[in-house]
Amino acid sequence: MKHQLVTVVDFGGQYTQLIVRRVREHGVYSEMVPWQSAKEHFEKNNPDAVILSGGPKSVLQENAPTIDPKLLEGIPTLGICYGQQLLCHTLGGKVVPSNEREYGRRHLGKIEPNTLAGKLTNDLVWMSHGDQVVDVPPGFRVTASTESCPVAAMEDDARKIYGVQFHPEVSHTPDGKKVLHSFLFDKAKLRGDWTAENFIEDSLKSIRETVGDGKVLCAVSG
Repeated sequence: MKHQLVTVVDFGGQYTQLIVRRVREHGVYSEMVPWQSAKEHFEKNNPDAVILSGGPKSVLQENAPTIDPKLLEGIPTLGICYGQQLLCHTLGGKVVPSNEREYGRRHLGKIEPNTLAGKLTNDLVWMSHGDQVVDVPPGFRVTASTESCPVAAMEDDARKIYGVQFHPEVSHTPDGKKVLHSFLFDKAKLRGDWTAENFIEDSLKSIRETVGDGKVLCAVSG
């Protein structure tokens, strides 16, 4: 059986590799791809779900990292931090520079039940952003906010597109794993049947098919 794939599109965020790790910890295979290579990756691999990472840039900057929203059509998608802002910016919402940069721990308020944000039993989350969403795209609803961030989470459940301004992948968001779990299994309907042992077996098989009777030099970083 082919393992399902969650593609994490990297926009230069410091936590992108951690997102990949968190997804794998839930028993779902995940790969990171630079945003510049997303189109080719999607065409070749047809991912079962997508996560858009955070990043240091502003979506309002000229030549900011981006992705064609048409690539995401029909694929459950979660945007984190910059990823949420990018979804908003490309789908018809409004992103503006924030008067007050949010960095560090914040408490969510106005959390809507039966949403990704509603999975949090602890409202403490980790924020790191300078821009913010002020108007969500058509079809979306606001599902959480903070005192200074009007859209801390948003979603269009009909199209399976979700965004969170906070970082659920870091330990500073105590209940963040619940958000990722809900996205992977409640929203994307993934199986969670992948293990690291599967990855080793698949990798060895692929190497043998590629190399044949040849020799391989492997360098591993500890």
